[in-house]
Amino acid sequence: MFAFHVDATDSSTAARAGRWVTPHGVVETPAFMPVGTRATVKGVWPQQLADVGTQMVLANTYHLALRPGEEVVADLGGLHGFMNWDGPILTDSGGFQVFSLADLRSLDDEKVVFRSHIDGSLLELSPERAIAIQEALGADCIMCLDECPPLPSDREKLQAAVDRTTKWARRCRDAQRRDDQALFGIVQGGTDPQMRERSAEGLRPLEFAGYAIGGLSVGETPEEMYRTLDFTAPLLPDDRPRYLMGVGRPIDLVEAVQRGVDLFDCVMPTRNARNAAAFTSVGTVKMRNLRHQRDESPLDPACDCPTCTQFSRAYLRHLFVTGEMLGPMALSVHNIAYYQRLLRDLRSAIRENRTQEFVATVGLF
Repeated sequence: MFAFHVDATDSSTAARAGRWVTPHGVVETPAFMPVGTRATVKGVWPQQLADVGTQMVLANTYHLALRPGEEVVADLGGLHGFMNWDGPILTDSGGFQVFSLADLRSLDDEKVVFRSHIDGSLLELSPERAIAIQEALGADCIMCLDECPPLPSDREKLQAAVDRTTKWARRCRDAQRRDDQALFGIVQGGTDPQMRERSAEGLRPLEFAGYAIGGLSVGETPEEMYRTLDFTAPLLPDDRPRYLMGVGRPIDLVEAVQRGVDLFDCVMPTRNARNAAAFTSVGTVKMRNLRHQRDESPLDPACDCPTCTQFSRAYLRHLFVTGEMLGPMALSVHNIAYYQRLLRDLRSAIRENRTQEFVATVGLF
């Protein structure tokens, strides 16, 4: 039902190109997953996602448990039927909200309790509950509940988070009932090599279907993140997918792929689009800039997405300055297309053993 194959490796880096077989299709890796927090990638139709090369999307356990509730989603066909996406889906566990909603939760070794940001009601997430919610949602890939500490954190705080994450991972594994969902363990430890090794050593014996690298892009510099990946990725099994959670600058994706990472997700393509920022082959373009007022050229001449083939920069700027919703929608489609093309071209470069040549010539930011 699940199988991961490494088809090619680059001789000068740790980059690898592969195929991850799931119940809802094959994901060619390295791959980028747009974030559909509430069972929707904001402003983008499922067919548009597929048309620009998206293979897999991500949804959020915490938010869907609050609204509409996992039982509602289950009754309506699971996430695939509910959101009309027939490709692979990954759900996170709510672990990132332990970090991002720190002011709205309490935490101990048994569980985390959130006070809803919507109405103040309480949501309890234990490892068992996180698995039960994800099983009801029906994603192809589900995540263990973990504790993501902020950075910087001292050694004592990092070790407490690592040890709790390991204990929770075992409880998640023991709680899983469905065999048609791939459960991933999450390596924590901040930027501390010993803590990352401690986390990986605790998770490897649990034989997860894949392993995620969490706790990055939460306050460290890019250089610190790259160094952390240098010593963390080799700690993970070669025959399982490696997933770097929540990291999304194009340059960060390419750097991580060269260190052996296979899967990525981030809100950056759509969040930046809603703020009038486009990723292009010539750098970031700010669509509200006056220079675009009479510009009849496409947003990115190197892109064949629906936005670039149909609309001028002048028109896109007009949409943003007049507050028309088509502006963020059109830019979201383009930004997702940019990410998918970047990863598709990177996969080809790995297979042809020219990863460093590709990185030297592609414009990254």
